[in-house]
Amino acid sequence: MQTLGEFKLPNFFNYPPYFTLQPVKDTREKQIQLWKELILEYCRTHKIFVVGLDEDFPLFSNPVIERSLSHEAREAYLSALVSEGRAEWLDKSHRKCLLLWHRIQDWADLIISFVKDNGLEDSVMTVEEIRSGVESRGTELHGMDRTILMRALKHLEHRGKLAIFKGTSADDEGIKFSI
Repeated sequence: MQTLGEFKLPNFFNYPPYFTLQPVKDTREKQIQLWKELILEYCRTHKIFVVGLDEDFPLFSNPVIERSLSHEAREAYLSALVSEGRAEWLDKSHRKCLLLWHRIQDWADLIISFVKDNGLEDSVMTVEEIRSGVESRGTELHGMDRTILMRALKHLEHRGKLAIFKGTSADDEGIKFSI
């Protein structure tokens, strides 16, 4: 089995036809499903939140079989993730995609678990402490994309689980948990 670093690639990654969009509808649907799962799992494993269509993303080519995904295939796979709510285009020209390997609700649930596990139920933290603080080391929250974190925090704020208060800069926005 081929790997990219520590990441084990699925068998289809070495099958040249999977690097070309298939014309038969059923085959294409299966192909798109496999690629969606691969992209999400790879990004989750490597904590990648943004993928650009024109960037040198490791999954878009396989030098072992000398195949690369066309621009059309890249856009088809990322668009399929967007249509499922697992990604969002960051620009109108569909050049960069924000990947949601956890849905916003799932990120919110991870934050609640993090708060409870660390005894922070009635505490105040900054957004940056959640993303890069000592408490978040070893969790999926550590190093997470700020845009996704803020959306998950706003979701929790609407549910009455916390209050977000602004500081003088983005780095000192605070969160008061009330769980």
